[in-house]
Amino acid sequence: MADGWVVLGRRLRTPGGELDLVAECEGVLAFVEVKARPSLREAAFALQPRQRARLVMAAEYWLAENPGHGAVGIRFDVLLVAADGSVRRIKDAFRPGDE
Repeated sequence: MADGWVVLGRRLRTPGGELDLVAECEGVLAFVEVKARPSLREAAFALQPRQRARLVMAAEYWLAENPGHGAVGIRFDVLLVAADGSVRRIKDAFRPGDE
């Protein structure tokens, strides 16, 4: 939020799955997946292709019910959280269709 992002929802359930966080800034819509593990390295490897596909499907449901967002673009970010409190945000971490 300090960077100008407006949080549109947290832990949103859709028929396609759950979205941890949906936020928008200057027309860019971000679907953010949060992965907490003992280390940032472990968190980075926690998002598998099957889960990415589920996130894309959940985002499609959300967009269908909430038109008018993401005029500039849409992206999928990942927020990595380690047990020691370290946090790393990966912007545009994956795109639909990535293997």
